[in-house]
Amino acid sequence: MAMEITQFLLAAQSADSNVRTEAEAHLRQFQEQNLPLFLLSLSFELANNEKPTESRRLAGIVLKNSLDAKDAVTKGRLAQQWMNIDISIKSQIKDLLLRTLGSPVSEARHTSGQVVAKIASIEVPQKQWPELIETLLANMTRTGSDAGLKQATVESLGYVCEEISHRDLEQDEVNHVLTAVVQGMNYAENSAEVRLAATKALFNALDFAETNFQNEMERNYIMKVVCETALSKEVEIRQAAFECLVSIASTYYEVLEPYMQSLFNLTSNAVKGDEEAVALQAIEFWSSICDEEIELQEFENEESGESGTPHSRFIEKALPSLVPMLLETLLKQEEDQDQDDSIWNVSMAGGTCLCLVARTVGDSILPLVMPFVEGNITKPDWRCREAATYAFGSVLEGPTIEKLSPLVHSALDFLLRAMKDENNHVKDSTAWTLGRIFELLHSPAAGYSVISSENLQRVVEVLLEGTRDAPNVAEKVCGAIYYLAQGYEDAGTISSQFTPFVPSIIDSLLTTANRADVGDSKLRSSAYETLNEVVRCSNIIETSQIVGQLLPVIMNKLGQTAELQIASLDDREKQGDLQASLCGVIQVIIQKLSSVDETKPIILQAADQIMMLFLKVFACRSSTVHEEAMLAIGALAYAMGSEFEKYMPEFCKYLEMGLQNFEEYQVCAITVGVVGDICRALDDKVLPYCDGIMNHLIKNLSSEELHRSVKPPIFSCFGDIALAIEQHFEKYVPYALPMMQGASEVCARMDTSDDELIEYGNQLKRSIFEAYSGILQGFKNSKPEIMLPYAQHLLQFIEAIKGDKQRDESVTKAVVAVIGDLADALGPNMKALFCKHPTFVEFLGECLLSDDEQLKETATWTQGMIGRVMVS
Repeated sequence: MAMEITQFLLAAQSADSNVRTEAEAHLRQFQEQNLPLFLLSLSFELANNEKPTESRRLAGIVLKNSLDAKDAVTKGRLAQQWMNIDISIKSQIKDLLLRTLGSPVSEARHTSGQVVAKIASIEVPQKQWPELIETLLANMTRTGSDAGLKQATVESLGYVCEEISHRDLEQDEVNHVLTAVVQGMNYAENSAEVRLAATKALFNALDFAETNFQNEMERNYIMKVVCETALSKEVEIRQAAFECLVSIASTYYEVLEPYMQSLFNLTSNAVKGDEEAVALQAIEFWSSICDEEIELQEFENEESGESGTPHSRFIEKALPSLVPMLLETLLKQEEDQDQDDSIWNVSMAGGTCLCLVARTVGDSILPLVMPFVEGNITKPDWRCREAATYAFGSVLEGPTIEKLSPLVHSALDFLLRAMKDENNHVKDSTAWTLGRIFELLHSPAAGYSVISSENLQRVVEVLLEGTRDAPNVAEKVCGAIYYLAQGYEDAGTISSQFTPFVPSIIDSLLTTANRADVGDSKLRSSAYETLNEVVRCSNIIETSQIVGQLLPVIMNKLGQTAELQIASLDDREKQGDLQASLCGVIQVIIQKLSSVDETKPIILQAADQIMMLFLKVFACRSSTVHEEAMLAIGALAYAMGSEFEKYMPEFCKYLEMGLQNFEEYQVCAITVGVVGDICRALDDKVLPYCDGIMNHLIKNLSSEELHRSVKPPIFSCFGDIALAIEQHFEKYVPYALPMMQGASEVCARMDTSDDELIEYGNQLKRSIFEAYSGILQGFKNSKPEIMLPYAQHLLQFIEAIKGDKQRDESVTKAVVAVIGDLADALGPNMKALFCKHPTFVEFLGECLLSDDEQLKETATWTQGMIGRVMVS
């Protein structure tokens, strides 16, 4: 029997913190002591129309949060808790929720629909609650169902489709759901509220409709209803219908041909004359078509041959009408859009779509865009000048260098002059366009560049002046300098042209980062990121003195951050961001100066001071700073080699703290990487610290709380540690190897229909092979026999992965390497095992035919190692 909890739910929302805290404690105690009764009581509260709205609202929120969480581990735990509840109590809860869909209170109906979907996400994949869909459909078809019940039901159907996979429903159920939803969109039979809920539900149900979209009659009906709904008189319903069309464009591209003329008319009218929210979705429809066609083109260009999906070239066919429509949107700027990064409007969406169109059709776009650029670039109205500049910048990726080069050469001087335009919007877009030019058309190493020794000085002068402009313009200018510098990377003697300008660029960027008006803009971090790129891409032989002089300047700035007055959380955050930027600069300087023997002593002399600064930074305990400081320490360890050992007693505690930072898992992942750097630097001198490190790594692998992305680097780290300490790794084998074997079995069971899981699976496989390689190499000269008991399991894993069509190139390389390491380390002991796996020879033969030189080289070595074993 449910308990009366109204008073606690109301008290938990009290303005009095003491009352609130006491009520929350009561609710938490009830939840911990008797979860089934707690959930049942919440359901009664939500279902009871006589209860206050406030208590019902909180009951719904708590109920939902007791079933679901963003974090995957917590979500799994909550799902298991629900599955463990007695079936009779679960049935009561579900009945109450379904009854609440008919409540006269809209908020209760809405919340109940969400909770129904959360339970469905747990039960439907387990083939439980089979009557759910039937019950919801009955609400839609029953005579006398009021609009409120229909709205809540169709909303709930949409939530259910959002929560579960299309594989969880039978096709008959999918057909019924789609029928109910599409009927709910019917103008003649339903209120605006029901039609809006139905249109939103269709958006969530589209993934389920694959079979229906293959049937021409059903597809025609769905498309007809969606297109009619896109003309509704209510803005929200039109917007929701266009969102459905966007989803259809990407999900069912291959069947759109018969509808494209109608869809062009529909989207064109929306872009030209509808409310902004609707127009944005209409533009997004064409962006989605571009995304599909770009992907198809990339697939066709690969050696794998023709793709399965036909390339209908919708963008190419629509080009003469589509491009003018998009160009018109560029003239619909908002007055303050250059000041606010969060603004997204029709002109920005149109420009983004134009970029995608250019990538889709290449050279064909230029004759349609250039007349608009030339006709508007000098007009008195700033909107025309800005639109022309934005249009030009938007079509620089896609067309060929041959077609773009003369246009950009003739436009460059004009754009440099436009950096003095009286209007801020125009300067903002001009700086962005210059950045695009330098990114896409300035690559001396590849043999082409719009920059020459004749115009470089002018370009630099204009950009340096731009760093003193309004913050938003200066930020875009930093981006332009970033790509200008990047172009000179690996450019040989041509990079010497850039060297004379490096000192003034560094000075300007430091001044920009220190501007008093930086405020909350991204200018400071942009200035430091650009400074990093200038240092990274400079010619070290020619700039060693400049970069060497920069190091103490940045170290001094980092030292000063510890003295900043911290009066608020905002101050603490700003301090952390600044420290992160400065640590990032020091990391790049360390990497640059230590890359050649002539300048390495600069780092070695400053190392003590640098390390002291990093340890001070760790005291701030800001995760961002942790990341950047950790990365910089990894670079320092690499530069110093075995001399880094002197810092380990003090640094080790921070290393272990980083390995325990589950909450900010990126910090944990970076720390794992730094452990690898330190192992490579110290070799066997890392041994005194290995017990603590391995203890944390093993715990991390066992933890369900740690984000899964950290686990592959941990396996790779096992290999780094084993390589460093060689035979001393023996004591960790009983713990590490079962973990590796367990992970290999997880790989075999992984869902191969989920793209994210496929990518994660590849990372995990590669890291397991890297771990085996490191351990085998570590034992090779001392105790290789330790690995013999694990060889058979490893060969079985290799056999399984060898036939995996979804493995990526990095996994293939790791497989080839580990086969060679087995042969190299275990020698004649492997002969009998290799005889059981004759297909390895065929596999290596395939790898020898690869275009990848590194893979061919490794396969040749591995073939030699196996050959040596087989003749032994």
